[in-house]
Amino acid sequence: MCGIAGMIHLDGERIPQLARRLRMMNDIQAHRGPDGHSVWVSPDESVGLAHRRLAIVDLSDRGAQPMVGQDESVLVHNGEVYNFVELRAALSYRWTFRSATDTEVILAAHARHGDEAVERFRGMFAYGLWRPRERRLTLARDPFGIKPLYYAQVGRLLMFSSEAKTLLPFLPDVETDPEAFAEYVALQIPLSERTLFAGVCQLPAGHTMVIENGHVRTRAYWRPEYAYRDISQAEAVERLEALVEESLALHLRSDVPVGAYLSGGVDSSLIAIMAAEGNHENRDFFHGKFTEFPGYDESGYAREAAASASGRLHEIDITASDFIESMPKVIYHLDQPVAGPGSFPQYMVSKLAGEHVKVVLGGQGGDEIFGGYSRYMVGYLEQGLRAAIQGEDDPGLRDLPLASILPQLSSLREYQPLIKSTWSSGLFGPFDERYLRLINRTVDMAGEVELEDLPMASVAERFTSVFNEAGVGERAYFDKMMRFDMRFLLPALLQVEDRMGMAHGLESRVPFLDRPLVEFVASLSPAIKLTGGVSKNLLRQAFGQRLPPSLLDRRDKMGFPVPLKEWFGGELRSFVHDTFNSARAGTRPWVRRDEVLKNMTAMGSFSRTAWGMLSLELWYQQFHDVAHQKRQAALALAG
Repeated sequence: MCGIAGMIHLDGERIPQLARRLRMMNDIQAHRGPDGHSVWVSPDESVGLAHRRLAIVDLSDRGAQPMVGQDESVLVHNGEVYNFVELRAALSYRWTFRSATDTEVILAAHARHGDEAVERFRGMFAYGLWRPRERRLTLARDPFGIKPLYYAQVGRLLMFSSEAKTLLPFLPDVETDPEAFAEYVALQIPLSERTLFAGVCQLPAGHTMVIENGHVRTRAYWRPEYAYRDISQAEAVERLEALVEESLALHLRSDVPVGAYLSGGVDSSLIAIMAAEGNHENRDFFHGKFTEFPGYDESGYAREAAASASGRLHEIDITASDFIESMPKVIYHLDQPVAGPGSFPQYMVSKLAGEHVKVVLGGQGGDEIFGGYSRYMVGYLEQGLRAAIQGEDDPGLRDLPLASILPQLSSLREYQPLIKSTWSSGLFGPFDERYLRLINRTVDMAGEVELEDLPMASVAERFTSVFNEAGVGERAYFDKMMRFDMRFLLPALLQVEDRMGMAHGLESRVPFLDRPLVEFVASLSPAIKLTGGVSKNLLRQAFGQRLPPSLLDRRDKMGFPVPLKEWFGGELRSFVHDTFNSARAGTRPWVRRDEVLKNMTAMGSFSRTAWGMLSLELWYQQFHDVAHQKRQAALALAG
């Protein structure tokens, strides 16, 4: 885990003050790598690379970056290639290794296989590789978007970095991108490469970018496919057990102790318990709790899981005061707000974990892979109804009669509004339109945003296009939802995972997001993934014996609940109103500040829409207002 950055002139011309610019980029993301930093500049100063190091594998200076290979290629790398030991053995006959790092394996693999080397890597990674003999720069990002990679082009200068804020000093101005803004207010997740910063994009997950001969081109090297295989439930369970065990063994490769998050749910508990088996160094667990109000404290389940693993549970009681103090820092480290309120408690728990370990495991991805969200059950139920009523031979439901999921419908009791919203526009109608309506946040907005001045139609068009991409059966609603969430919601959640950890110099690893494991589960029909209509039943069947029964059987997992509703009515009210009453808060493009405040007061509660608008205003203050102040100071000096 590290921070990377670089610049290249597309025409091979000299970049003025290149080394100084690279050092500035390193300084901005210094939190990503407290263990070392360096820059590399080509002899003609047309390309340069920068790196901040968090030492996890091969702690010696041999692991320092930018790393120059024996073929003169230069690499900066963020993340971990977990199968580097096996790859190294296969490459050692052609390459004389000077270090024990996965970074050098990337160099050797590219020397042997070219840009197709990326398809051999299992892990989380983002890297930039300069090959001087071909004058070719390759950027790559892991299949799931665990590691970030941003880029921007100003004239003929292209620059990239682990964090968007690192690129801002080199842009002509800090402005808001209307397309990304529309995506944010609608979904709070990006559907395109754009970011809220105009001119700054992110390389999509599972993509590479090649800069050569003045041209820039990208390609997708991996996307999930949902083509069902003929396999029995017992065979699926056996294969899943082997794949999870293998992935976890790879994710535990480290030259420093590895801890784990414990939320109190199945996913994180399973990872923590398995990681601790036979390894006394991997028994530090971390949990955040809210004890001020009933219904938000899940620490009892976390303690059960920790006790089952004979581990040490470190807990932090999170308060409204923590929110007031930390939220500006959360938004700063996020670069741009995404997803929901979980980023705040994630920041607090990561801070706690960073005081004890440098690497921590989490259960991120389990819901998207195994079908853990209740909205999946709504789509699954609709498929079952359609197959039962119309007699269609849906391969996803062929082995699961509708009657078998009826005993589980009580788990949807609290989601009746969701079912009503999904089905109100026409049961069995176009599911893409109804799923968009289900997750679209603008339906709850009462004049806060000038939607008529934003490209909202293009958001709907992009959603429809990606939701209906080839690779999933026409009527496979369940898998269409899962694939959409994996491609777009999951990278947003992983952005939170990465940034909140790196804010405290902490590497976060997610063992469920291993390519062979994800590809296998994607190839299974919904009937196998949710046998009997039980959420994540395949995972429960494979590993239930390792979990405490009370935790395995619970159906009330809340994600990472935050008592914002209660806080907003009390301790946070002044903070929220002061935030929106700042001098520049009434000048934000497309935002009607007075309507935001009026609706918040009228609601008397902290809705998801209110969270999105508060995060957006804090983002403007952190980046746009700071840029404005710097411009004014520069003008004053010039005058």
